[in-house]
Amino acid sequence: MKTVTLIVPCYNEEASLPIFYDAVCEVAKEIPQYALTMLFVNDGSKDRTLSILRELAGKDERVRYLSFSRNFGKEAAMYAGFCNAKGDYVCVMDADMQDPPALLPQMLTILETGEYDSVATRRVSRDGEPPIRSFFARMFYKLINRISDADIVDGARDFRLMKREMVDAIVSMCEYNRFSKGIFGWIGFRTKWLPYKNVERVAGETKWSFWKLFKYSIDGIVNFSQAPLSIASFSGMLFTLIAFFMVLFVIVRKLIFGDPVAGWASTVCIILFIGGIQLLCMGIIGQYLAKTYMEVKKRPHYIIAESSDPDTTLVR
Repeated sequence: MKTVTLIVPCYNEEASLPIFYDAVCEVAKEIPQYALTMLFVNDGSKDRTLSILRELAGKDERVRYLSFSRNFGKEAAMYAGFCNAKGDYVCVMDADMQDPPALLPQMLTILETGEYDSVATRRVSRDGEPPIRSFFARMFYKLINRISDADIVDGARDFRLMKREMVDAIVSMCEYNRFSKGIFGWIGFRTKWLPYKNVERVAGETKWSFWKLFKYSIDGIVNFSQAPLSIASFSGMLFTLIAFFMVLFVIVRKLIFGDPVAGWASTVCIILFIGGIQLLCMGIIGQYLAKTYMEVKKRPHYIIAESSDPDTTLVR
């Protein structure tokens, strides 16, 4: 019998966990030919999430959990799940029901054909999402696909089912600054995209504010593209060239017309503009330097304070 492990990152999900657990149990009845295990990763929740996970693990042997010593972020939670998942098939999904468990049987059927190594989901609608957030999300997908080698489909979710070979490839990429959507696309493998309409949370509130999503998108661009550095270099060369010709223009004007350089207001504007470009380029370089700094320190991605499994990788 083949085994399926569901990796479920959790952060303050006390209201949605019972609903999610019941939904997965119903789906498990539809696929009795698979041994299904739920691996919950508590990402430093401050509510009753850990207590609920203990209760579920106590009454159902299919439930396992890992609990971080603090909040390390969803990327660390997913990586911890990949490092400790033991199934032949591994699936990542959220506990808020925005990733419908009802799609699992269809996803397994697709993988069993042997034509694909993973089945990934993408939202074809963004109903219930603020228009400004949807606009910037679409722009981000267009931008990162244009400037990087990662293949990220518009509307892609982390919700995907993968074969063991793909999971092992993901675990082998032990970089500290992780952007899973980019990693999924970068490692390749044959992927079937499964579209579905957006589903709103069943309970609780989203943990992703606009600012957090913006920072996450910057991480994705920096992690999978050197284009910003190229832009900074190009800007430097361009404005150096412009400055050279402007100096020639001022000298020629002085020699021919004997006209002193006038216009302090325009001079100040030019200085501020060039200064802004310089600061922007320094900021871009600083982003890459900061990422390098975090990588060379080799800090663990996560620290597990409690686990239902004695064979858990506590630090990685």
